[in-house]
Amino acid sequence: MGLTLALALERRGVPVRIIDSAATRTDTSKALVLWPRTLEMLDIEGCADRFVNSGIRGTGARLRSDRGELAHMTFGGLDSPFPFPVLIPQSETERILGELLEERGVVVERESTLQEFSSHDDGVHLVITGPDGKEEAVITPWLLACDGAHSTVRRGLGVEFSGTTLDMDFVLADVHLDGDLPDGELSIVLAPEGVVALFPIIGGRFRVVAEIHERPATDDGPTLDAVQGLLDRRVPVPLRAHDLVWASNFRINERKVEAYRHGRVFLAGDAAHIHSPAGGQGMNTGMQDAFNLAWRLSMVARDVAHDELLDGYSVERSAVADMVLRNAGAMTRMTGIRNGMLQRLRNAVIRVAGRRAAFRRRMVEQLSEVDVAYRHGDLSIHTPDQAPGLAPGDRVRDLDIVLPEGTPATLHEALRDGRFLLLSVGCDALEVPPDLRGLAHAAVTAGATRVPAGFVYLIRPDAYLAMSTRPERVECLLTTLSSLSTGQSATTAA
Repeated sequence: MGLTLALALERRGVPVRIIDSAATRTDTSKALVLWPRTLEMLDIEGCADRFVNSGIRGTGARLRSDRGELAHMTFGGLDSPFPFPVLIPQSETERILGELLEERGVVVERESTLQEFSSHDDGVHLVITGPDGKEEAVITPWLLACDGAHSTVRRGLGVEFSGTTLDMDFVLADVHLDGDLPDGELSIVLAPEGVVALFPIIGGRFRVVAEIHERPATDDGPTLDAVQGLLDRRVPVPLRAHDLVWASNFRINERKVEAYRHGRVFLAGDAAHIHSPAGGQGMNTGMQDAFNLAWRLSMVARDVAHDELLDGYSVERSAVADMVLRNAGAMTRMTGIRNGMLQRLRNAVIRVAGRRAAFRRRMVEQLSEVDVAYRHGDLSIHTPDQAPGLAPGDRVRDLDIVLPEGTPATLHEALRDGRFLLLSVGCDALEVPPDLRGLAHAAVTAGATRVPAGFVYLIRPDAYLAMSTRPERVECLLTTLSSLSTGQSATTAA
């Protein structure tokens, strides 16, 4: 999360320092998947291929019971330039992000600890202890807390991390598995004894996650024999586990802060929200926190936008976290049903729903996070003659465009400089006034699926639609851009 935020800010010309109390980056898999919407964001940063080439392309997800298949969902038809998740250990994700930062001259300052901080008119005053034990006093314009579920910064702010701990115990293990498992496919078995999920990892390994009904006596995690026993009892195909890499026990916490912004201090990722790992949304939600905050903060740092732009980060990302908490929690409770009759009813409902293409498509879009939208965000502005079918706050899929000098490009490429894009679809390109060129630039395209022609679209730096209108009414788009630099926000345009 912190590495993603640092990279996005550095790319936009905002210098950063990253301090981490750990001596080395993580060497365990932890999070395992980059979903398509996160890959799209990484494509805007110009580095998605590095991650795609280092992982496994996920092909689908299969739900089974002890009596056979319940549902099978594939990712191939997803409306994205990345119609697949990338199955990649968090250790690899962090390695690639670290390398990208080092290529820009940024190195993580390890074994460095934040001792105290306080906000003042001139910035946030910090005291940092380095690996040699010496204290350093620092003044920074902003403090960005990406320090996890036990966040020092969140505690220093005195912010409540409200929520609950589920009365459910789980084990996880990264092992090698021999057996008939499809390549690149997530397998979830809803056995009478409890759920077990199998996620492929690079190098022939699998992540095994299972609910257990007795709380472990130690925190050491399951043994290889215990993992094999779970597989034998719950998985309907024979599998042999060997070469245990690491294992752990865990309980699920569902917690979230109310506000992500506290003056000059921002909370992001696990410091702001934690939830069930069901659906694999945690790291992706945190990374998308980073992208949302980075483009806003870079505009304020470059003095092209007013400080009020930063308030929208908390509004938008808090709403997304609420949704993720609901969905992941519901999925966890659904898989954790223990009553036999209710299990059979659950399985029957999934089997019937799984036959419907609309249900499978909805589940894939939810998992892939391409359905994340900001329709109630601070920059989602409605106009009387906006384009049909694409609402303010909706994601705009990548498409081919032409820049003013006649250079062909894609939408994602055009957004890499961190500015808004005024995209004319099937009409003449706009001339951006000189005083707004720090905020936006222009491009044209003949037309594209789901982006109706005959309209001008104001697209945010993270590829979400702010607003749209007819060419003869583009003044309202320019007024909206101008309001960002003056601090006068608007939610509708006449």
